Formats: sequence, structure tokens, C-alpha cells
Amino acid sequence: MKFKDALLSTLIIEVGIALLAVINYGATLETIQAVTRFSGRASLAIFSLIFLFQNHRHINVKAILSEKYFSIFAIAHGIHLIQLLIFIYLSGNELITLRLAGGFLAYILIFIMPCAQHLFEVNKISQKQFSALTLIYLYYIWFIFFLSYLPRVRGELPNVGGSYSEFVVLLAWVSLLMGMKLQAILMSKISFKK
Repeated sequence: MKFKDALLSTLIIEVGIALLAVINYGATLETIQAVTRFSGRASLAIFSLIFLFQNHRHINVKAILSEKYFSIFAIAHGIHLIQLLIFIYLSGNELITLRLAGGFLAYILIFIMPCAQHLFEVNKISQKQFSALTLIYLYYIWFIFFLSYLPRVRGELPNVGGSYSEFVVLLAWVSLLMGMKLQAILMSKISFKK
């Protein structure tokens, strides 16, 4: 897929989420919360494709999300960040310092990766450097998604919107992502030994 097409698809999804939220909730704070929540789900879907198929032998993430797949995720999750900040500001919810620090580092990585991908493509950083950064990025962002849903399932985050069953499904999906990733790594090591 071309970058323009992937970007347009991402923006259409984000606008669709906003329209559906307005239709379902009207012009309320709950609308902004729903937009933020479902925008995060869209970002998780994009991240899932990158996490599972980046360097996959049979499925090319570049064909699904474009050559600039890290940029597509950064844009989608950047939109989510803006929505999240607006919701937090308008709702008056308190920020949890530890969660804020972990999320801040995640967003730094999210916004650095498109630049790192470009630097790698123009031979400004080595394959080894890019691979190391990608590894850190993938597993840290996965960990942040996991930590986003675990306290929701445990009932430790009040006023986050959504249902318990929604959080269970999302936590199960994020956990399944790691299981599929580990299985793929193990299978590639077995294939490599043969």
C-alpha cells in the first residue's frame, strides 16, 4: 500500500470513530472519552500488524501499512494522544505519575521510530542499530499496551469508560500477540537449525 493511501485510510477511520461517537453520545464529555478510547483501539490494530509482521517471512507489513509503517502508527497514536490530552484536561481526571512517565517514554519511541526508519533507509544508521531500536520499540510499546489493559481488567482505573468484557478481550488480544510473536520466534529458530 502507498503511504498516502495508508494515511488516508487512517484519517478516515479516525473521522469515522468521531462521527459514530457524536451520533451515539451527542456533544458530551462521554463523546470525547469514546473517541479517545476507540482511537486507541485503532492504534492497537495498527501496532498489532507491525508487532506480528515486521520482518515476517511470509507476510509483508509494508504491503499492508505502506513502506512507512512506523509513520502510520505514529500518526494514528499521535491523534490518540491529542484526544487523550483533551479528555484529561476537560474531565479534570488526575494523572498517575508512574503511568505518565511510562506513557511519555512510549510516545518518545513512537515518534522516534519513523525518523530511525528513514535514517536506516538512507544508510545513516546500521542494520544492527536499527534492529536493536526496533526490538526495544516493539516490546516496550507492547508492554505499555499490556499495562493499559491489565489495571482496567483488575478494576484499578475508575472512570476510564468501556466495559469489563471489552477490557478482558483487549487484554487477551495483547497477551495473544506476545504468544504469537514468541511462537514465531521459536519456529524460526527451529527452521534455522534444520
